[in-house]
Amino acid sequence: MKFRDSKERARALGTQKIPSLLIGLSIPSIIAMLTNAIYNLVDAFFIGRIGTSAMGAVAIAFPIFNLIGAVGLTFGVGAASYVSRLLGAGEKEQADRAASTAVFTSLAAGLAFTVLGLIFLEPLLLAFGATETIMEYAREYTMILIMGSIFTMMNMTMNNIVRAEGNAPRFMLAMVSGALLNVALDPLFIFGFGLGIVGAAIATVISQSVSTMIILEYFARKKSYTHLSVRLYTFSLRIYIEIFKIGLPTFLRQFLSSFSVALLNNAAASYGDHAVAAVGITMRVLMLGMMVLFGYGQAFQPVAGFNYGARNYSRIFQALKFSIVVTTVFATVFGIVGISFPGSIVRIFSDDPEVIDIGSRALRAVNIFFPTFGFVITFTVLFQALGKGLSAALLSMSKQGFFLIPAVLILPRFFGINGIIYAQTVADFLTLFVAALLAIGIVRKLREERKLFPSRTTV
Repeated sequence: MKFRDSKERARALGTQKIPSLLIGLSIPSIIAMLTNAIYNLVDAFFIGRIGTSAMGAVAIAFPIFNLIGAVGLTFGVGAASYVSRLLGAGEKEQADRAASTAVFTSLAAGLAFTVLGLIFLEPLLLAFGATETIMEYAREYTMILIMGSIFTMMNMTMNNIVRAEGNAPRFMLAMVSGALLNVALDPLFIFGFGLGIVGAAIATVISQSVSTMIILEYFARKKSYTHLSVRLYTFSLRIYIEIFKIGLPTFLRQFLSSFSVALLNNAAASYGDHAVAAVGITMRVLMLGMMVLFGYGQAFQPVAGFNYGARNYSRIFQALKFSIVVTTVFATVFGIVGISFPGSIVRIFSDDPEVIDIGSRALRAVNIFFPTFGFVITFTVLFQALGKGLSAALLSMSKQGFFLIPAVLILPRFFGINGIIYAQTVADFLTLFVAALLAIGIVRKLREERKLFPSRTTV
């Protein structure tokens, strides 16, 4: 749905019918995130043509790249939650200050990460599971990604702020443009210029920089409802508390995700490069489904945050129920496909029989409880939108920290490679119980708050 200006777009968060609002906001977000996930798969497809060790190097770099993105998400998701609530409460000036503070802090963090990442590159790769045969590929690939990390961080931060004001189409334009450019540049740089895995990394950095320029143009030409300026940067304890209250749980989730994948890589490395490559392929395919749900969550977050700021509880409940149904249906379909055709999927990326064998079993395992991920991600996003940092942190850290890490450390000792394959399945099962308990608590709390601030519709 088109809006005359950014102010009308923000107002729609509190007035438009929930199903059409969420569908309208989620389609661009899902397209953007799905395109990005497909790019990752295409990237893996081309690199897989180089060889199993090169594919293993990408598996090593994958959690490091996620860690780079996690820093940007810390400021982006934290600011998005705060900004959407401020806009809902009518505090436009404070929203501008919060957005500007997040963006310029992210810029400084990107510079710092680049310097530190290059200094400690080899120890970092060893920690994330690089074997002797994988190391050279991993070093060449990851070094270039780290050199372009500032673009990744700025993208994550600014795109989330754009999303907070309800402009999903601009978010989609930036993400899709970068991803499509990457898909086009990959074969050109890898094979056309003969740069191999270095070409894949260069293509990624160029594409990320283009996405950054698209978002910068949006803010520079004052097309946004939220304005960015160095003059609006404020070293405010209140702003940083609000950003980190939601941003830090997101960072911890991403950090623990990277750490757990590093543990998986290290555990898989004892079974050879083909096992590391299989883990990498499985994670990238799984991300395809997760990105769709994250894309939907990015539409749900500003709707929930804006209406919570406006004390419109009926709209929050309508959005919550609609979101649970939509995400669960998708997650169920995705899980069924992953369980039914794992071998055919893995063969797209590798013709190594051992990679196909391990990857097929792993892909089937990680999809067993994927149908529950829609429920989990919906409530995770709800906690972020409402500024419930502790609950968001607990749910975010349950799967990747409290459950997955111990599972990776313990299960392989008793079940060998099957322990690696089913570690995430166990973590998903236990995370569902945590999500259910937290969901019951937040729904009860919102109903109590609604009695103090009653809205038109009842649930």
